[in-house]
Amino acid sequence: MNEGSWQSAIKQLLTATRMHRMQPDYNLALGQCYMQMNNFDEAITYLGNVVRVRPKNINGWLELLKCLLMAGMIEEGLEYADFALEQTEHKPIFIFYKSMFLFADGKVKEALLQLENGMTANPKMIKKFIELNPSILQHPQVVEIIARHKKQKNIR
Repeated sequence: MNEGSWQSAIKQLLTATRMHRMQPDYNLALGQCYMQMNNFDEAITYLGNVVRVRPKNINGWLELLKCLLMAGMIEEGLEYADFALEQTEHKPIFIFYKSMFLFADGKVKEALLQLENGMTANPKMIKKFIELNPSILQHPQVVEIIARHKKQKNIR
């Protein structure tokens, strides 16, 4: 995986999963490899195994949501963002993901409310939100919310 040899890594990981089918680390690595190859259906299957076995695993949820976003599976992403929030005791990063999926779904008012909630919960996570889709900064209301919170909380 470190060398970007996705096919080779998949082959070895599939061998490992034959012995330990639901081992979260193997499934996470397989999901990441398939995601790198834009094989989103396979990636979602393996990343889904990770969150099934370890529902409180934040990295598993992050990878699954990122994959759903990359695949353009917006409705599913919204649903899974809610599951992630529920399973991880409302970790703020998933509020930002929900906001991103709402923006992608064209539900701007709801997306801005979720962004505001995320900024209130943990304003420093805005960087991860922007990394998901840097073009979000072209939305004037997003910039306004960030600026307002930056001024209030003095984030860096």
